[in-house]
Amino acid sequence: RLVKIARPILRTSTLAIHLSKGNERSAFEPNLQAHFYPILATAIKEAALLKAKGGAGAGGKSKPSHSPLLLGLLADELGCAETDILDFDLQLCDTQPSAIGGAANEFIFSGRLDNLCSSYQGLRALVDTLDSLGTDKGVRLVALFDHEEVGSSSSTGAGGPILPNSIARITQGMYGDSPLCADVLPRVYRKSFCVSADMAHAQHPNYPERHDPNLNPSIHSGVVIKHNANQRYATSAVTATLFRECCAKGGVPVQEFAVRSDSGCGSTIGPITASLTGIRTVDIGSPQLSMHSIREIMGTDDAYYGYAAIKACFENFNEIDEGLTVDAGRGLTVDAGPAPSSERKRARGEPEAMGYG
Repeated sequence: RLVKIARPILRTSTLAIHLSKGNERSAFEPNLQAHFYPILATAIKEAALLKAKGGAGAGGKSKPSHSPLLLGLLADELGCAETDILDFDLQLCDTQPSAIGGAANEFIFSGRLDNLCSSYQGLRALVDTLDSLGTDKGVRLVALFDHEEVGSSSSTGAGGPILPNSIARITQGMYGDSPLCADVLPRVYRKSFCVSADMAHAQHPNYPERHDPNLNPSIHSGVVIKHNANQRYATSAVTATLFRECCAKGGVPVQEFAVRSDSGCGSTIGPITASLTGIRTVDIGSPQLSMHSIREIMGTDDAYYGYAAIKACFENFNEIDEGLTVDAGRGLTVDAGPAPSSERKRARGEPEAMGYG
């Protein structure tokens, strides 16, 4: 059963600065074992609540595995007996609702924008393009994974078998027991396109020196294509061009991002997906500030731009891909009908170095 207790019941409390030592004030370095226990209740109130309920709970065990008070809260929320709960996986989350703010109501203040925003954008785009699915030559798929922030190496993470198995089963469902099925699957991977959507870093107005001066996305200026020569992002010249062309047909502005050469770089599940499947992959995202903080910030326009970009990919990818020519000797060209001349010139430029340009 899924359960969410909407009211705040647990809180990890930090030490007041007045009680901290000098070296503790210079850096936030709590001991993760000793200092991160969340507070559920005082011993006095816990004893009173359990007495009122008529026992220690947890099915009469002398030493329950979990807090009887917490078990009681879960049972009340689920509408079951405490003894019906055998075990659980729970996570703490901020209960404060998201808010629209700024002088022009232009910002979204929220926890977990990274990466619930991209998840919503993808799902909304898939739903809103169902009317054109009947004439599409391909299969549209949104994949949402667990454990991205802890490495993705799990049965439900991007490093697990869910995506390859799903694509294989879809292919088998279309071809049945035909001997062609085994031969078709590698072609399916090769002809597919993956948009790895994860939030991007906007230039911070208070820390402009932390950004590359030429590749520093702004809020309200479009969806961001992420580049990294060390393959922390899966974007290539080919996949970036495919994405730009889809966005151009959808009227969606695009920005480019690369981390400073003297700075570390985060990563996404894009390289993992590309490695597992060989699918052409582009890493993109909506720009935001304060990533991974309890309260992140993004622009309201960018929430729309990310949705519109993924929607444009669903609607236009097959047409753009059919007009794409990749030749190591001549460069990369796109023939997909009229589009902004700047995008067309960028795609047709002759390469000046080894690789695709």
